[in-house]
Amino acid sequence: MRNILLKIEYDGSRYQGWSRHGSEVSTNTISHKIIEVIKKMTDETDVELYGGIRTEVGVHAYSQYANFKTCSTMVIADMKHYMNKYLPMDIAIVNVKEVPERFHAKLNARSKTYLYRMTISDVPSVFDRKHTFYCFKEPDQLAMKEASMLLVGQHDFQNFSTGKSNKATIKEIFEIEIYGDNEELQILIHADDFLYNMVRIIIGTLLEIGFGTRKKEDITKIFSGTAKPSTPCDSKGLFLQDISY
Repeated sequence: MRNILLKIEYDGSRYQGWSRHGSEVSTNTISHKIIEVIKKMTDETDVELYGGIRTEVGVHAYSQYANFKTCSTMVIADMKHYMNKYLPMDIAIVNVKEVPERFHAKLNARSKTYLYRMTISDVPSVFDRKHTFYCFKEPDQLAMKEASMLLVGQHDFQNFSTGKSNKATIKEIFEIEIYGDNEELQILIHADDFLYNMVRIIIGTLLEIGFGTRKKEDITKIFSGTAKPSTPCDSKGLFLQDISY
């Protein structure tokens, strides 16, 4: 069996996330669209695609990674051409390569980075409306930066998640960067891993602090469970920027 690793770029606007399981199962997901094309390409019916991270509904990706195993002898260049020919135009296979048999896109990931884009100009661009969140007023970047320092490091992020997961809730955020210009503000979060909705809740909380409706001390209170987290930010401005191995 060959183990094939894909680097994938996608616009998540019209999809139900990377994948949906259990009672929320859906065929309108990024992974399902790719699997269907792989089945046709390899003429194999039992195809499993292992994604680096499960992005949520409406979230985009500059660099998602996923691997699958196949007995196909098709050359790598032809695989890339075939998949890009038959996938929807809002999903692109940027790179294809063969990796060792034991490689797993999720289990071998060392860290993940998300980027959140917000428009802060007077008039939001009609061309960026699907890929940026429009702030009706500019948040206080200094207040957000001070609050973000309380999130960096190793913490139990259970209270910054809306999902129930069997995996450990202690995660380490390596860095949070907040920067921008007169038109766009961006938040970059680099961590070893993320819980379900964790990145969106963190960003939602930082934005409320930036808008003055919460204080930075609320971060500590959310960790301890004495305060509720903020509503998750709008997913349309969120991008999976990279996964490192």
